[in-house]
Amino acid sequence: MVSKIEDLGAYIVHSVGRSLNLFFNSVGELSLSVESNDLIALLIFLRDDPRCAFISMIDLCGVDFLGRTNRFDVVYHLLSPTHNLRIRIKISIPEGDSVPSSVEVYPGAEWFEREVWDMYGIVFEGHPDLRRILTDYGFEGHPLRKDFPVTGFLEVRYDNESKKVVYDRVELMQEYRDFDFLSPWEGDESLSYREKDETDKLS
Repeated sequence: MVSKIEDLGAYIVHSVGRSLNLFFNSVGELSLSVESNDLIALLIFLRDDPRCAFISMIDLCGVDFLGRTNRFDVVYHLLSPTHNLRIRIKISIPEGDSVPSSVEVYPGAEWFEREVWDMYGIVFEGHPDLRRILTDYGFEGHPLRKDFPVTGFLEVRYDNESKKVVYDRVELMQEYRDFDFLSPWEGDESLSYREKDETDKLS
C-alpha cells in the first residue's frame, strides 16, 4: 500500500507541474503542500484524473499557528472510493489573506468553508454564501483562533423581563486569581520527606 501511495504522489507531482511539496506521515498517508494560487487547478486534477479519482471532499479545516508568519493552514481531506485512497492538501497563508473557494469543484465544501470562516475568520474568495454557521449571527470574533479569550466577548442569555434573548458583556463572578499548583510533595527540595520523618523520630 505504501509503495502504491508513493507512486501516486510522484505521478501527481510530475503531472501537475507546479511547486508541490510532497510528504508522508508516520502511517504512510499522502499529503501535499501547495500555494493558494495553484489550489483550484490541483483540486480539479485530483478529481478528474482517472488514476486519482478523488471525487469526494470529506473534510476541510483550519489550523491556527499563532506567531508564525503564515499564521493559518487550510487543510483539505479528499477520498477516492475507486482506489480506496485518501489525500491531504495543505495551504499556508498569512493573517488577512483570502483563499479561493473550492465550492465549484466540490459543492460539499460550501458548509466546510463557512465553518472555517466562522471559527478562524479565513475568507474564501468566491464563496456563494459566506456567513456564520455554528455561532450566532451577532457573535464577535472567531472562537478557534488562539488569541480568542476563553470567556469570549459577549454573554448570551434569556431576559425574563424583556422576554427575549439579550447580549451582555462578560462579567466574571470573581476577580482573577492566580493559583499555586505546586505539589506539596515536590515543593520542598531542601530535605527529603524520608529524612524529615527520621529527624522527627529522633527529636
